[in-house]
Order: sequence, then C-alpha cells, then structure tokens
Amino acid sequence: MEVPNRVQTVAAAAEAAGMVSSCVPEVGALLATLAASIRPGGRILELGTGGGVGVAWLVHGLRGRTDVTITSVEIDAGLHGLTASHAWPANVHLVHGDALEVMEAGRYWQLVFADAPAGKWYGLDTTIDSLADEGVLVLDDMVPPDYLAEADRARMAEIRSAVLGDDRLVSVELTHGSGVVLGARMPR
Repeated sequence: MEVPNRVQTVAAAAEAAGMVSSCVPEVGALLATLAASIRPGGRILELGTGGGVGVAWLVHGLRGRTDVTITSVEIDAGLHGLTASHAWPANVHLVHGDALEVMEAGRYWQLVFADAPAGKWYGLDTTIDSLADEGVLVLDDMVPPDYLAEADRARMAEIRSAVLGDDRLVSVELTHGSGVVLGARMPR
C-alpha cells in the first residue's frame, strides 16, 4: 500500500517525538476512503489526535476538498502541539481539550474515528449519540496485543460487544489492520 507524502511526514515526526501507537496504514486507508464519501458540508470528528497520522489520512481522503470539516481532539498538550506544528488545510480544526465536551456541544458528525479513551473506553454512548443519522463510527485497535493486561482485554471485549449489539447501529467487525469495528447510525 502506498502511503501518501503528508502521512509519511506526519508519521515520521510522531515517531521522532516518541509516539509509538499511530494509526496503521490499513486503518488510515479505510479512514481516507470513508472521508471521501462525506457529502459537502459534512463533519468528521477524530477523538485522540495523537501525532496527527489519522488526521493526515482523513485529509488525504478529501483530496483537496475543503467543504468538509475535520475536527480532531487531543487532551495531551504536547501531542496537540506536535500535530499543530504541521501545515493543515483551513478546514482542519485541532482542538486541545476533552473529547466528551466536544461531543456534548450538540453537534452531529457524519464520521467519528474514536481513537482515545474518552469516547471509546468511557463515554461510548455519548459518541454514538453524536453520530448524525447514517453517520459512521470507526473504532480501531480492537485486536488486543499480547502484552495487554487481562482487565483491559475484558474492557475491549465489552466495547466490541456494546457497539456490535447496539440497536442504534448496524455494525461489523473487521480483522483489518489493528482490528476495526464499524457502526453506521440508524435514522432516529
């Protein structure tokens, strides 16, 4: 798989800064594909900016379109600063703050990439509620690594079951990249 230049640049900076768990290329390509399907005026939310690799994939998927807003939220000031140091299109908004507060602002999102504890490990109902009708939720890192503690493995299984069993969503689990669960929001 060819990794776009922007993604390579952002990933190299994240790795140089010690960020070891960035969005893997398989999941990034999926994010780019989903971003490309967002209608004009749509809104994308990433929970957990990290080093900005997920944002770079989302921007790549839009292929220069500026009619879709990407908002990425990071609670860690250092990671937020790292990502903000890159040149981003004007439709990318990097927020230093709490993911749940951004979601509770009453906005709806056509695509949510939940890649942070807030909104995934806790606050999952808020994340699902923040999806627009027919919006898509993406959870990655759903295949637990061998080193993960048993309590964390159990929590991941709970999250997986919650999304796959939620009546508000039509969901599927993919053995893709780091393990992905996708859910599409049913109309209210």
